[in-house]
Amino acid sequence: MNMVSPTIAPDACAEERQDLPTRAEAEAAMRVVLAWAGDEASGDAARNLSTLIGGSAPGPALKREYPHDFRVDPGYLASLPDLQNGPESLIKGAKAEIQHVGISNFRLPIRFQTRDGDDVTLETSVTGSVSLEANKKGINMSRIMRSFYRHAEERFSFEVIDAVLTSYLADLESYDARIQMRLRYPMMLRSLRSGLEGYQYYNIALEMLKTEGETRRIIHLDYVYSSTCPCSLELAEHARTVRGQIATPHSQRSVARVSVEVASGKVLWFEDLIELCRQAIPTETQVMVKREDEQAFGELNASNAIFVEDAVRLLCKALEAEPRVGDFRVVASHQESLHSHDAVSILTKGETFRQLSYDPRLFDTLYHVG
Repeated sequence: MNMVSPTIAPDACAEERQDLPTRAEAEAAMRVVLAWAGDEASGDAARNLSTLIGGSAPGPALKREYPHDFRVDPGYLASLPDLQNGPESLIKGAKAEIQHVGISNFRLPIRFQTRDGDDVTLETSVTGSVSLEANKKGINMSRIMRSFYRHAEERFSFEVIDAVLTSYLADLESYDARIQMRLRYPMMLRSLRSGLEGYQYYNIALEMLKTEGETRRIIHLDYVYSSTCPCSLELAEHARTVRGQIATPHSQRSVARVSVEVASGKVLWFEDLIELCRQAIPTETQVMVKREDEQAFGELNASNAIFVEDAVRLLCKALEAEPRVGDFRVVASHQESLHSHDAVSILTKGETFRQLSYDPRLFDTLYHVG
């Protein structure tokens, strides 16, 4: 018995295929219908629609309003997943120790004490990190913030930072931890001759490290000054005296990042470190100036012309003479007005800051735009 299959004209078949939606269009339509079903239809209707379309039946319709009256009890807390503290089998990649893991740039107002005994509250950016053993998946980073906030109302000092570090070393069962706090510290600066005063703001970072039972206290300060090139100064004076030609030496805004380890048992105030830099390099940029101050600043620069090599050595001499300072590093950048590039220099003392390799963008961070 011969079976005859129905035939469709080729043109009709092609036309019918052109009217069919693509798979992406069908899936998009299904999502729209299922969304409607979740809002308007019963659970049975949603399941029936999904089955008709060819998908799997969805679970019960989800609630779409925030549950303001929901309360968390201990049983519910115990049921919450915690992948960060999961088993070693969940580790992705190499099972290697991580030297630092934590959070960076969480901000809060912190109360600091000035050298004169006053309080000043400043917005402070905090970075906190701990080491992570090779067989541990991760850490609960919120514990770092919680440890910090337990002490946030206190007047901050290295002793308070030490308490925070001890707290989150215990919370996170780690052996190595550090905290860094970045802030802008205001000090009143008097003009050179007119007597005007204005606030100078200094970028400062406090850092404390606990490693294998050893604690280090570090202060980082960006000191901004003007540098007049000695060579350019002499060439300008040569043009004046030999040829009667007016000429000006080139000067530029310059930055020295001074990082010092505070000696054990000693107190080094922010003001002390700032004044040490001023004495070593007196051409600090000014805040308030009148004409007599501008003239004085030119005279001061000419009396203290320095190359970038001079800058780090002058600061080195001052730091070596300060008994409250242990190891230190000075990174200087003279942002040349003559050249299209900067002149830079690094000088270190001791092992704390000695490095074989530096961040490729280190000097890029020494720009100050006011």
